[in-house]
Amino acid sequence: MRHYEIVFLVHPDQSELVPQMIERYRGMIEGDGGTIHRLEDWGRRQLAYPIKKAHKAHYILMNVECSAAALAELEDAFRFSDAVLRHLILARDEAITQPSFLARDENDRRERSESQEELQTAAGE
Repeated sequence: MRHYEIVFLVHPDQSELVPQMIERYRGMIEGDGGTIHRLEDWGRRQLAYPIKKAHKAHYILMNVECSAAALAELEDAFRFSDAVLRHLILARDEAITQPSFLARDENDRRERSESQEELQTAAGE
């Protein structure tokens, strides 16, 4: 089995379906004996240019290890889904498990805001 990095963009009107879509894609990969090494939901972000009249999209990143048959099934699911605006599948040499730059930035922001809140509550006491 080979390693792949997959990014797909979901139409912003379909954002509430993202958890169901992720579970369906997870079932396709794991049902064929594959594994998901990293799964990140980057949320709704601004697009660089409009795609199908949408200016924002919901971004999902997956790093998976799966067979060619499972990858073909996943790609067909992306292609025939009206909710998926774009998808990108890259072959990788090894599994990537560490958080992406976007996820790290989000964690850093969250930690800074928590530490600022703690400082404000301590100063208010």
